[in-house]
Amino acid sequence: MTVRKIIKIDESKCTGCGLCIPSCAEGALQIVNGKAKLVKDTYCDGLGACLGECPEGALTIIEREADRFDERVTEQHLKDIGRSVKKGEEDSPEPPPLQKSFQCPSAHAISIDFSEEHKENVERVQSRLKNWPIKIELMAPNAPYLQNADLLIAADCAPFACGNFHNDIMKGKVTVIGCPKLNNGEAYLNKLMAIIKSNNLKSVTVAHMEVPCCHGLNYIVDKAIDLVGKSIEKKEIIIGVKGDIVG
Repeated sequence: MTVRKIIKIDESKCTGCGLCIPSCAEGALQIVNGKAKLVKDTYCDGLGACLGECPEGALTIIEREADRFDERVTEQHLKDIGRSVKKGEEDSPEPPPLQKSFQCPSAHAISIDFSEEHKENVERVQSRLKNWPIKIELMAPNAPYLQNADLLIAADCAPFACGNFHNDIMKGKVTVIGCPKLNNGEAYLNKLMAIIKSNNLKSVTVAHMEVPCCHGLNYIVDKAIDLVGKSIEKKEIIIGVKGDIVG
């Protein structure tokens, strides 16, 4: 056994909705007696790809004594439960039906009316984008603009929600964007690790929305920095659905 990062489930918050189950590529989570359970320590890699799927905040990553993550044993476990070994190609079982009263906050329909709160600003805002491409999947880890850069890693919804995102958050930074809910968390982790390892970054800023799924981006960045083992100044910015900075 060793002290390492691993998932923890707060059963008092868990509603048994099952949204975390398909997002765990290792099949480490199951619904047992109406609650999410960690099947076995050796199946959990500690990445936390499931964190953003929980609308109740019942999932966290902690450090405790646990058996090491075992890829070979996990591969056999995935075969036993009928899921593909290759991440991103899982034949995932259907999650249990959602409770009628439940709706994930990330998908909750909200109408936002600023007509009485804000006066129209007719001044054009200059773009502060310093690089291309900006998708995490497309950015080359050895791109010249990354060396000695202040890196901004943003959830792709954030610039649409925050009206002055370019001036307040992007200015002076190299920007990459992605969605931790809809895209492959492990691929993000590997790409960000390569970027951090290949460049002498001055700082890393993570900007994401306040909805639960978006917090997964911050966990992935923390994991990447931790695995590379570099000391980098890091800041987290949380943006509300109305565009205000809430954290």
